[in-house]
Amino acid sequence: MNEIEELKEMFKDNIKFNEPMRNHTTFKIGGPAEIFIQAKTEEEVKKVLEKSRKIKKNVFIIGNGSNILVHDEGINGIVLKICIKEIEIEENQDVDVTVKVGAGVKNAELAQKLLKKGIKGFEFASGVPGTIGGAIYMNAGAYGEEFKNIVQNVTYMNKEGKIHTIKNEDCKFGYRNSIFTSGNFIILSAVLKLERGNIVEIEKRMKELANLRKEKQPIEYPSAGSTFKRGDGFITAKLIDDCGLKGYKIGGAQISTKHAGFIVNVGNATAKDVLDLVKYTQNKVYEKYGKNIALEFKVI
Repeated sequence: MNEIEELKEMFKDNIKFNEPMRNHTTFKIGGPAEIFIQAKTEEEVKKVLEKSRKIKKNVFIIGNGSNILVHDEGINGIVLKICIKEIEIEENQDVDVTVKVGAGVKNAELAQKLLKKGIKGFEFASGVPGTIGGAIYMNAGAYGEEFKNIVQNVTYMNKEGKIHTIKNEDCKFGYRNSIFTSGNFIILSAVLKLERGNIVEIEKRMKELANLRKEKQPIEYPSAGSTFKRGDGFITAKLIDDCGLKGYKIGGAQISTKHAGFIVNVGNATAKDVLDLVKYTQNKVYEKYGKNIALEFKVI
């Protein structure tokens, strides 16, 4: 039995070949992944890494497929979706609560579980469209809060299959980045430090933020979330809006009419449509204001 056959045997229903990535990204865009695997345990992640070295295939890690754009040609190699979904809540006698959570848990799912338990501090992330792993990877944030404020430690695997746990200060959290964005590390789980709270107040805050998101962001269309990073001393979306680009389209990709910081898929957009629109927008903003605007999502 060769290595590919062993992978098939090992993952059975959780491995696919030439799998369209549009089925696994929030942008609903992307060509086929040569090999697509869902790993539900740390041991499975390690096995994939071992096999990838033997068959000389690159491994691309995804969570919920938000904050990424996959090229139309697809991905040569293995796309490994982290589906580690354990949640352990440890409530001490005092107000602090520690929550150990697998990297594959969706932020919205954890938010609902914490709401039922009356645990506060995670409300800001309840509408962040991704998983815990992805949110820590990019230090996701919303409404003035960031993951760096609630992470106690992170457990990850390096590409050799060795597992390490590092504290918050060693994660090097910055604006939409961390040590994980520049290293070959796979986030497996994290411990979050939260607090006991009032269920009614937590639910009220989550509803407020959900309404804000619905009012301000184009959640009715597929996207990768916010397209461009916040500028240094300027609001990127305002510059795009002031260039008259709201609603501008290339193919099926459009600068949202609701929020100029988002490019949305309004109808069978290709990755090329999106990247052409990104380039056009960057050029227009630079021509008018002399400002370079940077992508927030990752292109694979």
